[in-house]
Amino acid sequence: MTKRYSLNLSSLQKRLLIYVVIPMIVFSGAAISFGLQIAATEEEQRLKADLELLGRAISLPLSDALISGDLSAVQANLDSVFSIGRVYGASVYNVSGEQVAEAGITETDLSNSFLAQQTVETGITQDDYRKVEGQDVFSQFLPIIDRGGRIIGLLQINRKASDFDDRFAQLSQVAWLSWALFAVVTIAVLIFGHYRGVGRHVVELKNAMRRVAEGDRSSRVNPDGPTEIAEISEGLNRMLDSIAEAEKELQLTRQQEAKLQQALREQEKMAAIGSVASGVAHELGAPLTVIDARAKRLLKEQTTDKDRRQLMAVRGQVQRLTGLVNQLLAFSRTPVQERRLISAATLVQRAVENLNYERDNDALVITVKDVTPLTLNVDEKRLELALINVLRNALQAATKEVVVTVMPSEGFAKFSVCDDGEGIKPTMKERATQPFSSDKPQGQGTGLGLTIVSHVMADHGGSMQLKNQTQGGCCVALYLPLHQEQ
Repeated sequence: MTKRYSLNLSSLQKRLLIYVVIPMIVFSGAAISFGLQIAATEEEQRLKADLELLGRAISLPLSDALISGDLSAVQANLDSVFSIGRVYGASVYNVSGEQVAEAGITETDLSNSFLAQQTVETGITQDDYRKVEGQDVFSQFLPIIDRGGRIIGLLQINRKASDFDDRFAQLSQVAWLSWALFAVVTIAVLIFGHYRGVGRHVVELKNAMRRVAEGDRSSRVNPDGPTEIAEISEGLNRMLDSIAEAEKELQLTRQQEAKLQQALREQEKMAAIGSVASGVAHELGAPLTVIDARAKRLLKEQTTDKDRRQLMAVRGQVQRLTGLVNQLLAFSRTPVQERRLISAATLVQRAVENLNYERDNDALVITVKDVTPLTLNVDEKRLELALINVLRNALQAATKEVVVTVMPSEGFAKFSVCDDGEGIKPTMKERATQPFSSDKPQGQGTGLGLTIVSHVMADHGGSMQLKNQTQGGCCVALYLPLHQEQ
């Protein structure tokens, strides 16, 4: 495809034209004009010198012919000069200005010519532009001197004045045509050469910057062309890369801020829930204790199986509500305040024993193995509550067995509670620690167990992890910092 050039000059080309090309053309024109004047003067001097040289060449033969009175010889010498072709006319005069012989167009009488008289008197060649028979000519008067140095006559040689003008006109025409060609070539080089060498790269850079200004931050410039423009292009690309990186970091920062704000709102919501839960739990605690005590007393007084079953159902519902109240109280409890040293094995033993009182399925087995002797500095009641919640969830999910292990792990004590159930669902794993989030059947959970465990771990500087086993079932890992001896 042929490259098309636009004749619409760019701003840079216009400035180059105004400040560089036009002054250069003007200065070159002035130089040509000055040179032509010098050349015209030199050409005129050369033409005059040619005439003087011709005159001096025949002056001696003319002198000899005049002295001997041989007019035919005089005429022959004049004809030889006239035959050169650059002479318009030639004639010989005596010292009085009377014509002796002539060839071509000449003046017949020079007795009143000041130049002729000056030539005879001074013996110095004289010249001037004159009119001869209506023609503008250049006349040169040369004295004819005999061999003794005496002036015996006068030689006039005429040449058309237009010869001088024609030579100058030819020289001027060539000079000004050359100047015009130089100007055209210079402007053409400016337009096309500048575009090829610089302009197209500047246009590409300008277009890229326009695209960036319009919002296309992915636009980049090909670092091509002269070194300076290539460096500008590379600088623009680096700047755009820096802006893109800064925008990316800003976007990440905004996302982090959004997450922090969301977490703060969740914390505020949890604090509000905890406050409400604490108040509700305290208000419900006393009435539920009274109801359970009255139902227990009535159960002892009843003898019929029907009445006993009804009272047992009442006590079961009261105990479920009491468990919910205890969970709410544990959820709203203040952070760890009192710590004491206790072994990991003791914590596991207490949690298992306390859980055995509420178990209703003796077929499920809790196996404690691989308990490494480790010492912890913790709030034992809160940590015991966390272990009970984890064990309770494991028993509810297990089919046959729950396995408990304790071992050190990079400065932490790792409590593992694994069941052989179906495992935790992926959707549930993401919200397992959110309050009141549970996939258990109604009546088997409040959705606060793992939330309480997560809070207890965080208050002790530890963490909790949920992971399904490859052979089936779920493992809950609790990490607590080991006690460091002072």
